[in-house]
Amino acid sequence: MNYIDPMLEARKTQIVEALEVACEYLELSPSQFALAKQRWEGVGACLVRSDDPVLKTITIYLQGSTALQTTVKPIRANEHDVDLVANVPNISTPITPAALKKAVGDCLRGNGNYSPLLEEMPRCWRLNYANEFHLDITPSIPNPNCPLGGELVPDKTLKEWKTSNPKAYKWLFEQRANIAPVIRLRKSIAAGSARAGTEAGGFKGILHRTVQGAKRHRDVMFVDDPDIAPLSVIITTLTSRSYEWCVTNFEYDHELDLLLDVVRHMPDTIVMRRVDGREQWFIWNETTEGENFAEKWTRRPERAEAFFQWHARYCSDLAELEAARGLDRLHDVLARLFGPRPANAAIDRLTERVSTARRAGNLVVAPAIGLSVTALPGATSVRANTFFGSTH
Repeated sequence: MNYIDPMLEARKTQIVEALEVACEYLELSPSQFALAKQRWEGVGACLVRSDDPVLKTITIYLQGSTALQTTVKPIRANEHDVDLVANVPNISTPITPAALKKAVGDCLRGNGNYSPLLEEMPRCWRLNYANEFHLDITPSIPNPNCPLGGELVPDKTLKEWKTSNPKAYKWLFEQRANIAPVIRLRKSIAAGSARAGTEAGGFKGILHRTVQGAKRHRDVMFVDDPDIAPLSVIITTLTSRSYEWCVTNFEYDHELDLLLDVVRHMPDTIVMRRVDGREQWFIWNETTEGENFAEKWTRRPERAEAFFQWHARYCSDLAELEAARGLDRLHDVLARLFGPRPANAAIDRLTERVSTARRAGNLVVAPAIGLSVTALPGATSVRANTFFGSTH
């Protein structure tokens, strides 16, 4: 086994704990999720009770970041995005995207509870719950040409159906997340599910946290230009592919090393072809045929350029985070990566641990780290402080 510097490992563990807390701060809380679930189940019941026979068998289920447990709170809004599919499983006669969307909207508009909250979007209906979340409800029908049980959803013009497969996408993401990495000296990670809780300082779901961190950094970088920001589905897809490749091919000294490697390899599965001097980009949805997440990159090359600029910046910023020493420096880098509030939450948690360790007499000062709650070679104990002017 390779020698692992305990000082370096302790510093990386401190960074991982900070990232864990920052991501926890950004995600939908359990109480928010429970409330959202209650709300979308109510919407489903409303649609089923409709007089429109098309809606009698409709079912509503989660898709997107809420389904994957990778939610990230928007920077300039209080509401989380909760994406839903309203699937009509049995269509006896052909129906257009516009007609199905109208049927869903008419039903919601006719309900006194939902009508004041309803907002029409290009492909879906949105229910706005102020300062909580908004529910985006996209209608769908089965895709008879998809052997994996895919669906068809409206395009933005409502003139054509386009392929999608939210359920299979979620299944594939979870299969990858459950591949346990081999982390040297971290038997609790190597022996259990990657989604299981870890010892203090570890990630609770490495793939999930890697996706959340990447999306938040994207939001910060493109806060003033969101139109060209890399799509969440692209970040999620590339991260999950990279994670699978990294954990099945390598062992790592620390969880942080795995996260950094996953981010570095994100672009590896992007396909670019040059046709008649023009770049064409492809990030295919592996769970259904015909859905290219990068289709806008070909029409708008600035989107592809924005992705690679973001990826280079994120790699650079993560390298700076890895090199951060001391809580003050760690806070500054975290604030630049994810914003001041997640950074404050992370440092507050670390500071609380330091205070607890000080009171218990377990606090040390270690070279290249500063204050630490981990016993390390060469570290100097810090005497417990009663905060009444005396030490013991």
